[in-house]
Amino acid sequence: MEEDNENRSKWIKVRLKPSEEQLLNKRYKKSTFQNLSEFGRAMILGEPVTIIHRDKSMDEVLEELILLRRELNHIGNNLNQAVRNINSTHGFPDTRLWMNLLTLINGKLEPSINEIKERMNKYSDLWSQKLKVERA
Repeated sequence: MEEDNENRSKWIKVRLKPSEEQLLNKRYKKSTFQNLSEFGRAMILGEPVTIIHRDKSMDEVLEELILLRRELNHIGNNLNQAVRNINSTHGFPDTRLWMNLLTLINGKLEPSINEIKERMNKYSDLWSQKLKVERA
């Protein structure tokens, strides 16, 4: 193997079919290398090649998780507003009204929170099963 301070002066010419060139370029574009020659040297010399893999089957899961996060943010905002109102009316006759309102909000939020937990558990189980299959 050449030392780091030597220039690369030797050429290797390789002929490829158009389909082989397309495959090579496709693999190169998925790699972390900056140019094709680095990728080619790594392949020829048997060095490790890192491939970027994007699992498109997880797009639906990610979209669902984004929606769940948004829903949780809305729930948190509503609770913060209710608590702020209760704290500002402490000692006033309206405090009981706000406490009843917060109880009502909590009653409506609990099913949503449980649904979110169930969905998160479902996706967690799906990921676990997928990881088990990939390891086998």
